[in-house]
Amino acid sequence: MSAEHVEARSGAYADSVTLMQVSARARNADGVEAALVAMATELNLGLLPAMGFTPPPHAGPNDLLIAVRARDTAAVAAAVAAVDIALTGGPEAGEGTAAIAADRATLPRTTAAAVRGGGPALALISVPGAYAFAEAMDALQTGCDVMIFSDNMPVEQEVALKELAGERGLLVMGPDCGTAIVGGIGLGFSHSLPAGPIGMVAASGTGAQQVLCLLAHAGAGVSAALGVGGRDLSAAVGGRSALAALAALDEDPATELIVVVSKPPAQGVAAGLRDFAATLSTPVVLALTGAGQPDLTAAAEQVLRAAGLLVPAWPHWPPRAPRPTRPGVLRGLFAGGTLCDEAMAIASETLGAVWSNIPLRPEWKLPDPLGPPPSSGHVMVDFGDDALTAGRAHPMIDQALRLDRLAAEAADPEVAVIQLDVVLGYGAHPDPAAELGPLIAAAPQPVVVSLIGAPSDPQGLSGQAETLRSAGAHVFASNAAATRYACTLIAP
Repeated sequence: MSAEHVEARSGAYADSVTLMQVSARARNADGVEAALVAMATELNLGLLPAMGFTPPPHAGPNDLLIAVRARDTAAVAAAVAAVDIALTGGPEAGEGTAAIAADRATLPRTTAAAVRGGGPALALISVPGAYAFAEAMDALQTGCDVMIFSDNMPVEQEVALKELAGERGLLVMGPDCGTAIVGGIGLGFSHSLPAGPIGMVAASGTGAQQVLCLLAHAGAGVSAALGVGGRDLSAAVGGRSALAALAALDEDPATELIVVVSKPPAQGVAAGLRDFAATLSTPVVLALTGAGQPDLTAAAEQVLRAAGLLVPAWPHWPPRAPRPTRPGVLRGLFAGGTLCDEAMAIASETLGAVWSNIPLRPEWKLPDPLGPPPSSGHVMVDFGDDALTAGRAHPMIDQALRLDRLAAEAADPEVAVIQLDVVLGYGAHPDPAAELGPLIAAAPQPVVVSLIGAPSDPQGLSGQAETLRSAGAHVFASNAAATRYACTLIAP
């Protein structure tokens, strides 16, 4: 009979990136049937009944929630101990909790207190979205630039933060800023990249990662990558942070060329961005995705040419034994929203309607991204969308939801081709190919993978590519090339 442990630790806290990683590790521990490690917000407490847990009484958003169910009490105890070690960096075997409590007592409890101890710098905000505004405002008022990893912040709060930052000569990166490189240090989901003269302003997380990794394949180095949040170039936000980031990179002597990567922007905001870029002394390449615009790979090639560098043949790792094509539909299972957007734009040019939870057109909206897909319809799902990450780790960290869908799609006789993205780098799953490989090997239809990673990423790009191709996948470094190839594999 299963055993379980549910507690709310009063006054304990860890940032959302850490909690996503710890929660994923807990679910993957030996004997664990269900686990959730998160702040006890109303949303997370609401997830417990569906997982078979009873919410702890009097828990609130300042408490740390730990819920584990496993095959027996020993497995539960081992999982909870592993959570403690992951959250505290200890204790090691034989070490008690007194030292940990003493360390916690000396830590600053507010952003302002941390700044007073170390001086203004860059504050990384990674708390539930409902609480991110107060922390970011605190950081700005104490003279810090801010990176907001948190999502689900109301747009009115984003505008207020960016207006204050503009008044004080500071920069707000985000909200929902998933990747950045500042001072040679990668933040959020980042990669191991060489230093160099190319600076980036990014209103797209995985779009930025694709371009950065292609530049790394070409041997091009990066001075900085400043994420500004996916809504920054919307009409509501008006590109406030993008303009500030452009100005900052223009003043940086280490930056000789700037590239702006964005989800489809508002037309008026894009026009203002172009006009502002034309006034800078540093050349600017605009990679603004959308209908009629170059794909991300073409944008990376444009950057390389502007920098006077050669455009290489982008890596492609073909399977040793390709699977036969067959009639049917394309199913795309993505961790990256911009990569999903790009794939849908390319695929719809030849295949027509592509249904999705983030559709290109309103009439192509999936009613339920986790439910049965439309009969005989091409479908691409963004598993990193906010609606699918509530209460669970991002699919770059925890692939469980996508693995289940991959197995289901492989078993569907109407599916002709399956497309996936696999994103490497710091913060991502330590070995995604090992989890995907067995399912890819068991799939009867061709599987096409866009492998977004730099040669020096911690997972080992070449090893990940070899595992995926050995399982039978067609592996591409370019998401655009992967999508075009996937479309050719659908037999008439």
